[in-house]
Amino acid sequence: MSGSGAPTVRVDAGGRGLRVAVVAAQWHAQVMDGLVGGALRGLADAGLPDPPVLRVPGAFELPVAASRLADAGFDAVVALGVVIRGGTPHFDYVCQAATSGLVEVSVRTGVPVGFGVLTCDDEGQALDRAGLPGSAEDKGHEAATAAVATAVALLDAGVAGRAATV
Repeated sequence: MSGSGAPTVRVDAGGRGLRVAVVAAQWHAQVMDGLVGGALRGLADAGLPDPPVLRVPGAFELPVAASRLADAGFDAVVALGVVIRGGTPHFDYVCQAATSGLVEVSVRTGVPVGFGVLTCDDEGQALDRAGLPGSAEDKGHEAATAAVATAVALLDAGVAGRAATV
């Protein structure tokens, strides 16, 4: 399983006061509902119960939305999507564009971007990572927790982003 060896990251309300937004694709509604639900649970666990959620058409659109949110002063962004392999190279192009774009946003702005984009061979793999009842993993929760933990670490180091006020 891909989650093997993952660190235990807990923020336990340590994110209170941060401005965090979620940007989520709309393709594969059942998987996305699970990812968004997991992210919202993770943010609530961190003391952030009502973050804005921006929906975009697909994973390809995540970087531009994340960029605008980071530029708008959010302390962290959680990006969620799913790309399922098909019979054409489309999978490779979309995965590469989403990944590179989200990395570029984070590095350019200094705002942590939690990466919750599933890149799966089939729908079963996506469902198993979506945080739904019966799923083996909750990648939405993991992405939210990683984004908040990174924002908190930057705050603790005294190098927080523009919007941090805690």
